[in-house]
Amino acid sequence: MQINVVAKNMELTGAIKDYIEKRVTNLEKLLAKMESQGTEAFVQFEVGQTTKHHKSGEIFHSDCRVNIDGKEFYASANDEDLYATIDKVKDELFREINKSKDRSQTLFHRGARSIKKMMKRLTNRNPDTAKYD
Repeated sequence: MQINVVAKNMELTGAIKDYIEKRVTNLEKLLAKMESQGTEAFVQFEVGQTTKHHKSGEIFHSDCRVNIDGKEFYASANDEDLYATIDKVKDELFREINKSKDRSQTLFHRGARSIKKMMKRLTNRNPDTAKYD
């Protein structure tokens, strides 16, 4: 997994970079199965402080884009605490990646059930066109 961390309108300290890498590697548990197929995940994480004329006070912004095997996952968050934005982004990405994984498993099981019914001659459905003969 390649992690690229970028800071905008603020200085990227070692503590912030370590915190981001720690949070992103937690996502690696979900991405491990996808990476086992020989692909590598690219993570682009951007943290920054929004400009002062849009909102009052210090507002931090975090973006993260994960690209693995042509699938792209994206999350962003705004908050007054930088570490809270990083946590929100990680949680949102976790939900999105898990949702994608569940969706592909559901489609696989649905197709397998359809083929099993065809083999048992319970249905006349054509699997290529999804229409009944």
